[in-house]
Amino acid sequence: MDFDPPETVKPLLDKIEKFVADVVMPAEGDILERGFAGAAPQLAALRRRCKEAGLWAPQLPKDLGGLGLGLVEHGLVSERLGRSPLGHYAFGAQAPDAGNMEILHRYGTPEQQATWLAPLATGAIRSCFSMTEPENPGSNPTILSCRAVRDGEHYVVDGHKWFTTSADGAAFAIVMAVTNPDAPPHARASMIIVPTDTPGFDRVRNIKIMGDEGSGWGSHAEIWYRGCRVPVTNRLGAEGAGFLIAQERLGPGRIHHCMRWIGICERVFDTTCRHITRRKIDDEKTLATRQIAQAWIAEARAEIEASRLMVLHAAWTIEKKGFAVAREQVSLIKFYVADVMLRLVDRAIQLHGALGITSDTVLAHYYVHERGARIYDGPDEVHKMVVAKRILARYS
Repeated sequence: MDFDPPETVKPLLDKIEKFVADVVMPAEGDILERGFAGAAPQLAALRRRCKEAGLWAPQLPKDLGGLGLGLVEHGLVSERLGRSPLGHYAFGAQAPDAGNMEILHRYGTPEQQATWLAPLATGAIRSCFSMTEPENPGSNPTILSCRAVRDGEHYVVDGHKWFTTSADGAAFAIVMAVTNPDAPPHARASMIIVPTDTPGFDRVRNIKIMGDEGSGWGSHAEIWYRGCRVPVTNRLGAEGAGFLIAQERLGPGRIHHCMRWIGICERVFDTTCRHITRRKIDDEKTLATRQIAQAWIAEARAEIEASRLMVLHAAWTIEKKGFAVAREQVSLIKFYVADVMLRLVDRAIQLHGALGITSDTVLAHYYVHERGARIYDGPDEVHKMVVAKRILARYS
């Protein structure tokens, strides 16, 4: 495995890094203060500049207007984008739209692709993914209460969902609902497109995350589906294939998440190093002269480097050998990188003192909005259990 970025991608990475530093980061303060709904014009302007620079949608195939990067290449890009909370959105590579575009591209009918994928790929609309339910364990997506009952050429969707990210302002949801209740657990659910203007689609609220309910793309909604009637042609893939499609969606998605987290780590690392080398603790010495600060910096550097190599190796394995071969690696990076990121953010806040808990730096934003990294896409404990079982089975 060659650990250098491909020569064809190096200029692109440099260009993206410069665009994020020169264009995206300076816009953070105003946009994060206004919120994603309130700052819609500024966000649209960022996206226009990204398209003009020829950097739009690095993860999408070229026939959809993207850059057509592979998983490893996009992983390297995702790290650069992750240095700003606005990075992925500005480049049209944000979750949950990126994952929804992947499954629409792979499983969508020509009609579904024309209606939903095409405008999603250009950024004309947004989408959401509706799977998690408050009454059931998110760590076991085979247990769902939401039902989609066949009625002639329609499905009638009834159920309660929450943490439907970005539903506020989305044009459609991809809903995971049980269509085959008597089938084996992994063949009961299907994925169905439900336009958000469908009668019975009720976005109850944006859930407050540590006191912040968010808005627009930066929000997580509670939704009731009450008799939502949609054509059977809105189903993605075969009936009962929802779990399979979800697994295919989540595998590459975890690579994207982990590389974004590494981008956050690098941003936090830079912020911390700049602060402690300038922060005086007396007339002659800075915080950087203290051994505890030095130890944390050294540990962070080692953990970031280890994280990057682990994630790129997992991405390489998926590309070369398929997701099934990389399952163990994907679970390992999911809990390891999330833990590295959150520990680094916490220590950075500690080293910044009172400044660290203010909104004068980006640290407080990360502390609030990235804590969920150890929960979504499978909590750490489930991934550790799965990996341990696989390892121990080889010894029994």
